[in-house]
Amino acid sequence: MPAAGRRALLRTLLALPGGALLGPRVARAGGQLEEPLADAVRTALSAAIANDAPPVPVFDTTEARLAYLRWLSHASDRLYPRMKDFDTRIGFLQTLWYETRRAGLDTSLVLGLVQVESAFRKYAVSGVGARGYMQVMPFWSRVIGDGDPGKLFHMQTNLRFGCVILRHYLDREQGNLYLALGRYNGSRGQAPYPNAVFGAQKHWHFDR
Repeated sequence: MPAAGRRALLRTLLALPGGALLGPRVARAGGQLEEPLADAVRTALSAAIANDAPPVPVFDTTEARLAYLRWLSHASDRLYPRMKDFDTRIGFLQTLWYETRRAGLDTSLVLGLVQVESAFRKYAVSGVGARGYMQVMPFWSRVIGDGDPGKLFHMQTNLRFGCVILRHYLDREQGNLYLALGRYNGSRGQAPYPNAVFGAQKHWHFDR
């Protein structure tokens, strides 16, 4: 290809949304829709996010603890390219593991969701204002939190909100994960977002 053609191609690629050569730089999702919540539901969701104590894994058996440590090592290796700092990476994985189990969610699924939503960027902000790892919309901090959307950049707060919201959507959809993920993204009934999360989830599967 002539030099002029190469330069034109390079300019075209660099002009693509997100910078095609460098991968996406903007948060993909964050389209949860604000819906009226019954008082009982709002109270339950508020209670689910209220305890901000640091995650402390508890294991009934030595084997359960060893299984957790094997998962942590596996997930840390997978996450290293996106999160280089060891303490940050381990702290994130420990917290995510804790919050997913607290909400009764599959850990690999939530890792896939975080990958799609924010590419594991703590301070990611979408075009509609969704924040953090799990791209939580600020209105949630008013509906079920203390009204401070700035706290959605705090790691555990963001992961807890995200997991509680996804659990809420899953319950509303009577266990239908496809529809729950669509609701999380604001695209209920459309395939691209759930399929993207399911595809990313495969990267985080761990066989004990």
